Amino acid sequence: MQREKITSVNTERTMEIEETRIKSFDKCSRINHSFRVFDGEYAGVQFYQGIVSDEEGYRQAEQNLALKRPYKFSLETGSRCRDKTEREYTDREFMDTVREMLDYLSTHYPDFTFGGSVQTRKNTLSMQNSLGLDHSNTDCILEAGITYKHKDSKDLFDGWFDLGMRDYDMKKFKDMADNYLSCFNDLVELPEELIIQQQYYSLLDKFHDCLDAENLALGTSLLSGKLGEKVFADSFTLLHDVSDKETWFTPFFDAEGVVLPEDRFVYIENGVMLSGYADKYTADKYGVPHTGSAGLNMADIPYNGSVNLKIQRSEKTAKELLGGRLSVVPIRAHGGGYNDKGEYVTPVQHAMLCDGERFIGRLPEFAIKGSMFDIFGKDFIGVTSDDPIFNDKNILVKMSLSV
Repeated sequence: MQREKITSVNTERTMEIEETRIKSFDKCSRINHSFRVFDGEYAGVQFYQGIVSDEEGYRQAEQNLALKRPYKFSLETGSRCRDKTEREYTDREFMDTVREMLDYLSTHYPDFTFGGSVQTRKNTLSMQNSLGLDHSNTDCILEAGITYKHKDSKDLFDGWFDLGMRDYDMKKFKDMADNYLSCFNDLVELPEELIIQQQYYSLLDKFHDCLDAENLALGTSLLSGKLGEKVFADSFTLLHDVSDKETWFTPFFDAEGVVLPEDRFVYIENGVMLSGYADKYTADKYGVPHTGSAGLNMADIPYNGSVNLKIQRSEKTAKELLGGRLSVVPIRAHGGGYNDKGEYVTPVQHAMLCDGERFIGRLPEFAIKGSMFDIFGKDFIGVTSDDPIFNDKNILVKMSLSV
């Protein structure tokens, strides 16, 4: 009988901000364990919160074999430790950092009130089994999520900006605040050509469903039957990537202990559909490639769904991709997304006109529309080589106004 244990240790400190003042301070630490035993046909799983002995954890997991969770796959081997920690803050350093943020905002932008939170978080996820596997992944960041409201606004808040870093750079925080707030009162019109500049995470939501190997096999995905076909733009390459510096708290191993070569797996290359994603169970059931995408359920066997989607960057900056054109950056956009056909519509309550790097002025409310196949096809401009606006990945795509 084989054994496996997964442990997650998470520590957090959070400062809540209200009316440009510190409202509360919270500090917590959590440890969770998932004990698993395997008899070659079934898995027994026991989840614990808090400290528990291995003997007790495995004893309970062995009893849970009676639940007959099917799992017939071989366990992984290998040993690797990755620690992305660059700096850890004391309580005093954390408090001083938040105060410096609020002092800057209140001094330079007295016409606004600010809310949100600032948080430090450190997580270590480790995995060991009786075949000698021993993996550990640690990350630690300080992140500020700041909401802002102008004194003349009737909204609860007008927008927000967010900046997380492993070693916090206060200059970048101040530059971001200046960019978002300094031209807030300068009202401008929408350009004739609507080029959206934003972080691409929300635009990739539909791919999590469409690239699921089970959905592809059952014909329920918009990409079913398109393997090997050119579906998207020549410059569009989509992959699972846990090597990237902007991969926050995502381990290099999946919930079955699988480590991919170079920590990457390509699903779409130069617009051509190559593969969906599958854990061991899905790969075996449908006869498709196994892609190391087992998601972690601490209280049950793994499931298919651990994907960290990344679009390959271009070699051009935002300004170079724009070529003298202006972009539109949605700041607050609620109430939309993709439908079952892959059509995308989102109302934008607050947005800024941008030269690719700096904001020019505030735009009126509007709504945007497109489709997954156009956004990443004929209307795809690229992902920038630099990180303006968000200190993170910037995508540029053409969209249309929705009326």
